[in-house]
Amino acid sequence: MTETAPSIPDRDAVRDALVSWYEDDHRSFPWRETDDPYAILVSEVMSQQTQLGRVVTAWEAFLDRWPTPEDLAAADRSDVVGFWSSHSLGYNNRAKYLHEAANQVIDEYDGTFPETPDELQNLQGVGPYTANAVASFAFNNGNAVVDTNVKRVLYRAFDVPDDDSVFEEVASDVMPDGASRVWNNAIMELGGVACEKTPSCDTAGCPWREWCHAYETGDFTAPDVPTQPKFEGSRRQMRGRVVSLLKEYDELPLSKLGPRVRIDYGGQYGEKWLRELCSDLEGDGLVKLEEREEWVARLRR
Repeated sequence: MTETAPSIPDRDAVRDALVSWYEDDHRSFPWRETDDPYAILVSEVMSQQTQLGRVVTAWEAFLDRWPTPEDLAAADRSDVVGFWSSHSLGYNNRAKYLHEAANQVIDEYDGTFPETPDELQNLQGVGPYTANAVASFAFNNGNAVVDTNVKRVLYRAFDVPDDDSVFEEVASDVMPDGASRVWNNAIMELGGVACEKTPSCDTAGCPWREWCHAYETGDFTAPDVPTQPKFEGSRRQMRGRVVSLLKEYDELPLSKLGPRVRIDYGGQYGEKWLRELCSDLEGDGLVKLEEREEWVARLRR
């Protein structure tokens, strides 16, 4: 059965919010400061299943030793493999493939890197993801990147079903035309610092909280995140119910909101509990508490 892609609400606002968030502040990696396809290819191959903090030192040392594809192609393959092994960069066949790819660039492309994802896949060891990353970051000529982190972001934010073809459809739909360089960097940054397996929505200032299904409901499961235990009856679930109810009613006195949030409203889960819950949401900028004849909660717009 084919899954249906959800529509993205306020798509232009969603795009602007993410790009602004990324451009205001993001992790600094040296390969983000260049559009050299060779340097970017080296970073992408090194980053496969290797922590980025460890990659920085290895990447800089590699480029010091072999600063151009010509230098790498002329190197002895055993030296390249030895470098790879000594820096604990994972499977040594990646070093062999990188060496072969450099030779292809020299011999088959006259020293000039191909610029499209399809052409880049002709290079040894370069699969669809790496080809698209190089096309995006070197030439601003890529498609939407869809890796594990991006799937997690889309699944949580827009309730995208766990289906590879639907992830690709939604990722392509939300990415602005002609902006693959900044967009793919931004959405991967979002998955890396705000929407990790354990999310840091408020701490990282996630720019998509306003639209995020997971943030609204408190359910932060994802394709690579097992179902969270004890969600039923949890504070996360109750927060989600408060926001959902206020979206429906706009505002409610706590005496009417409480029984709609919990069937057992009262006692330890009475007004004091509900006011604390709403205060948390007020701190997140989602709800406003007002003291009138009785306490009233309303949704911030």
